[in-house]
Amino acid sequence: MRTRSTSVREAVRDAARRLREAGVPEPEASSQILMAELLGVPRGEVLVREEPLSPEAAGRYEAWISRRLRREPVQRILGYAYFRNLKLYLNEDTLIPRPDTESVVEAALERIDARGHPCRVLDIGTGSGAIAIAVAQERPACEVHATDISQRALDAARRNAALNGTAVSFHLADLVAGLRLPRGTVDLLVSNPPYVDVRGAERRLAPEVREWDPPVALYSGEDEYAFFRRIFDETPPLLKEGADVVLEVGDGQWERVMELGEARGFEPLGTRRDLAGDIRAVLLRWEGAR
Repeated sequence: MRTRSTSVREAVRDAARRLREAGVPEPEASSQILMAELLGVPRGEVLVREEPLSPEAAGRYEAWISRRLRREPVQRILGYAYFRNLKLYLNEDTLIPRPDTESVVEAALERIDARGHPCRVLDIGTGSGAIAIAVAQERPACEVHATDISQRALDAARRNAALNGTAVSFHLADLVAGLRLPRGTVDLLVSNPPYVDVRGAERRLAPEVREWDPPVALYSGEDEYAFFRRIFDETPPLLKEGADVVLEVGDGQWERVMELGEARGFEPLGTRRDLAGDIRAVLLRWEGAR
């Protein structure tokens, strides 16, 4: 006797139950998003579809759910992530762009608009290109440059820029070392630098981040402020006097980052909160050498 095939709705509900029982965060979202991407339909449809899954689709969905049970992020399973208006492909050298970083982009766009004219933007540690590509897409009059220490990350970023129809100049550089831009020409510096010290990883990071994101993009060594210090020390030759600086920060870091910047000639301008209400971006202005 033939057994009845599992419907789309049943498969999604069963997957959510298994994920929930295993303690995986947001089990319903994971099960629904993976099915929606598998079938190429809106997420809202998967819980009302009664048609049976084909054996091929069922096998692929089961493989994806098994990976999620091991705490592999949905974006790693799919190989891409959505960020603002962008679809960004990932590889082993790129962070998953997260909604928290949208507050950094918003702050950068705000500073661009306050200038009232096209400007040169530099994104340090671009990874998948999320910040740089979003700025280039939403403010196409700007000249956008981006650096990363990883050639593989830059390969992904270049692909993402092309697929999203944006013009960004990517540079292989250790922060700004080796970057060939004219001195004193950058109007806006933006960065989501590594800001987790290796000793705090277990406490600060979920397994989805700690075990699946590239360490070089996460960890700042034993000093969580190491990359902020480097930014304040190494970037001033590239900045125009009065250049804006927008930096993503970790939880509880904003005051110390402001202090470090102020001690090196950067004027604190304020902060921006993410969707959860946490301070996620700090804004400063380069006042020139004292």
